[in-house]
Amino acid sequence: MNILVTGAAGFIGSRLSERLLELGHRVRGIDSFTDYYPRPLKEANLGALRGSEDFELIEADIMAVPPAELLRGIDGVVHLAAQAGVRRSWGANFAVYTHNNILTTQRLLEAGKELGLGRLVYAGSSSVYGDTSDLPMRETSACWPVSPYGVTKLAAEHLCGLYHRNFGLDTVSLRYFTVYGPRQRPDMAFHRFIRAQLEGGTIRLFGDGEQSRDFTFVDDIVAATIAALSAPEAAGQVFNVGGGSRVSVNQVIAMLEEITGQRARVDRLEVAKGDVRDTEADCSKARELLGYVPQVGLAQGLEAEARWVRENLKLLQEV
Repeated sequence: MNILVTGAAGFIGSRLSERLLELGHRVRGIDSFTDYYPRPLKEANLGALRGSEDFELIEADIMAVPPAELLRGIDGVVHLAAQAGVRRSWGANFAVYTHNNILTTQRLLEAGKELGLGRLVYAGSSSVYGDTSDLPMRETSACWPVSPYGVTKLAAEHLCGLYHRNFGLDTVSLRYFTVYGPRQRPDMAFHRFIRAQLEGGTIRLFGDGEQSRDFTFVDDIVAATIAALSAPEAAGQVFNVGGGSRVSVNQVIAMLEEITGQRARVDRLEVAKGDVRDTEADCSKARELLGYVPQVGLAQGLEAEARWVRENLKLLQEV
């Protein structure tokens, strides 16, 4: 298959693109290299991809590329490109989120409708559920996002559903739950925690640390996403993709102390606006229709991310 991966230079996008190539597919990537975090990290993510004859990269905003050029010869799309970050999505920044999360999604959907795209897999987020004590979260649970970021992710997911129901466009939406692992963005919690412990710094922790998440290793996310590209019964469906590792942030810090051999120094801050208390995914639907079963436990995944941070510490410090 010829697959378009949007956000191909990112944390998940680069891992997904590599795996697609390993499976014999051809990948066209697009990435606008936004300044959300330093470009050298994204260039490093692309290291293995740039040497492949079956990978091509378009450096551009999705809104700036003619749809026919972007989708020429493409069998399926994985739409990962988005403006990330709950805490930065307030105020004037919201315009960036609407552009990168909603308008780009609508453009791809419209182009797919007009050009006869096979399937579009949309990378959604558990943030659509908001702050609820009704756990585990099910695809049928109420969605009340508590951050502007979550609102944009839910809006884009709804657009996928609309284009499926009204025009027959084959779309699948995946609600990712707190993805971690090698290449994780530098603003994300595990990355920050590991660096602080390796460098003797202080972990800035929002809240009391008893908030919990369903943490999902990046390779499990990649496996679910690839399954969603071809699963025949997935068309028009929404799926939770979690890792089965719901633990508190305090427990994670204790695990990282064991892995790094360094005691954590923690600066506890007020809960950030838009953060939720707990997440937990009911993945029974993904298991049934996608054959998804997470393979990487939290301890193993944390060790892999800590090893990656150690190996890339010089680059991380330079940028």
